[in-house]
Amino acid sequence: ENFAGALPTWLSPVQAVVIPVSDKFSDYAAEVRDQLIARRIRTEADLRNEKLGYKIREAQLEKIPYMLIVGENERSAGTVSVRKRGEGDIGVRTVAETVEMIDRDIDGKYY
Repeated sequence: ENFAGALPTWLSPVQAVVIPVSDKFSDYAAEVRDQLIARRIRTEADLRNEKLGYKIREAQLEKIPYMLIVGENERSAGTVSVRKRGEGDIGVRTVAETVEMIDRDIDGKYY
């Protein structure tokens, strides 16, 4: 296998995971997940009662291409904090900008 488990975004079974900072933001995480699913991006929300660092580490081990972190600042601004596999934290973006970025990554697929 050429990817050592880190499949390209277009081929990955889960393309993005939404991770709330705490249980208080689970509703916003589910809302963001639903917006991405509506745009045909394979997305899950990690709503378990675990620490943020643990959830991020699990997503890294599962080699999920995008992690979208949401908390109070993101909820009030309607944004997400984006982490990309292999690049780390790439900043805060609106949900629409995030969808466009993931779509561009999927459209630029490579074999």
